[in-house]
Amino acid sequence: MLVYPSGLDVSSSALRLLSTELRRRREEIGTRWRRLSTGRQALLTLAHLRNGHPYAQLAAGFGIGTTTAYRYITEAVEILAALAPSLAEAARTASAKAFVLLDGTLLPIDRIAADRPFYSGKHKRHGMNVQVIADPFGRLLWASPALPGSVHDIRAAREHGIVEALTEARIPCWADKGYRGAGGTVRIPRWGRWETLSTGQQAVNRSHAKIRALVEQAVATLKSWRLLRKLRCSTTRITSLVRAVLTLHLTSSN
Repeated sequence: MLVYPSGLDVSSSALRLLSTELRRRREEIGTRWRRLSTGRQALLTLAHLRNGHPYAQLAAGFGIGTTTAYRYITEAVEILAALAPSLAEAARTASAKAFVLLDGTLLPIDRIAADRPFYSGKHKRHGMNVQVIADPFGRLLWASPALPGSVHDIRAAREHGIVEALTEARIPCWADKGYRGAGGTVRIPRWGRWETLSTGQQAVNRSHAKIRALVEQAVATLKSWRLLRKLRCSTTRITSLVRAVLTLHLTSSN
């Protein structure tokens, strides 16, 4: 396998955070020697998450075995996932905002047609449902654990306790029609076919759509980490990957 130098469009603050946490982890478990330093292990993990390179390619580039690369990346992802903010913490952060934006996105996975629980009828493909909360400027605040793609957005929001958390914190939330019946502080467009709505109702829906459209920036931010564009790992690991990416994004944006 040929090896070549490459760049990585990730903030150095993310590398410093992960290196520090890995160093602390090694001190806790008493690690004496490893094939890679904490800085190189952090860089290995960032390359995997940001560019989505498979373990074999990364192993060749870093001069280690494929199994070692998998073990190092898994360890780093678990450390980052543990640092991700909880929904309660995100609600406290959002309480200083005028309102928040809520939407669901599908993270595509590599599954066959028989895996019905992961098939999204809305997107016509297999994937995992992740709920995203953004601030009024479309900046990512929180991402939920991943649920099978067949789960609808309103059900996912209820299972995660998003509606209750936002209502308790009295935070207005703008969402699409997929959250019909959510209640609380969640606001959705006027229901009905466009031609049956009054002029005033159509104007309200246009205004709502303009505000809510900014949540797409948060979704794009999440998927700018290329690993999340096509996941080929076990579905049990996807929540940890999403939470790890959330931690890195919040670190880089602070």
